[in-house]
Amino acid sequence: MARSLKQLIDLVNELQERKVGLKSIQESIDTTTSGGKLIFHMFGALAEFERDVIRERTKAGLAAASARGRSGGRPEKLNKRQIALAKKLHKDKSYSIGEICNTLSISKATLYRYLNNG
Repeated sequence: MARSLKQLIDLVNELQERKVGLKSIQESIDTTTSGGKLIFHMFGALAEFERDVIRERTKAGLAAASARGRSGGRPEKLNKRQIALAKKLHKDKSYSIGEICNTLSISKATLYRYLNNG
């Protein structure tokens, strides 16, 4: 419904101004009652807290991995020697793009990415 607790509260207030209540059948929450509003806000606050904790743990995990010399992301498909070979074959003009890709076991998009990135 919303990306933050503030957006959620604003949405409920906007609905309330339009005389619209929010009723969750599964969770038995009814924002037309004071108790329902309290539970709604508590669940929203808990959800935002949980998201913040997950974000903090993810950042801490990435920092710990970085400290151990690990980096995220997909590994490079070609090493420096293979990149040099690809550029040499491409300059030669006697090899087609398909032949270069088959030789290096890469796609055309990957070849062009390496050729264009210097």
